[in-house]
Amino acid sequence: MTVLKRNGNREIFNRNKLLNGLNRACEKTSIENNKIEVIVDELELQIQQRNIREIDSSEIGEIVLDHLRGINEVAYIRFASVYRQFHGINDFVKTLETFEPKKGQLATVL
Repeated sequence: MTVLKRNGNREIFNRNKLLNGLNRACEKTSIENNKIEVIVDELELQIQQRNIREIDSSEIGEIVLDHLRGINEVAYIRFASVYRQFHGINDFVKTLETFEPKKGQLATVL
């Protein structure tokens, strides 16, 4: 599988690179290492089922974010901040506004 990067370069899909990025995003959260492995396994399976030879790095990032959204908001924001290249607090606020509070929780973004 070849990954098409933002800058136009192509590189071979590197599972370890994705694991490292997820580990950094999930550091000091409640997400266990085996769950991170499962996310990467599921991502690889999704890509293989598409039966394609090349995928945009942006598609990979969105698949990861879909998984993280339901697991841990902090890990989601951390991963998004690198993947989407946040430039300031407004980027964080826009992303936080997409989250709806879970029942019984208070969430406000000013």
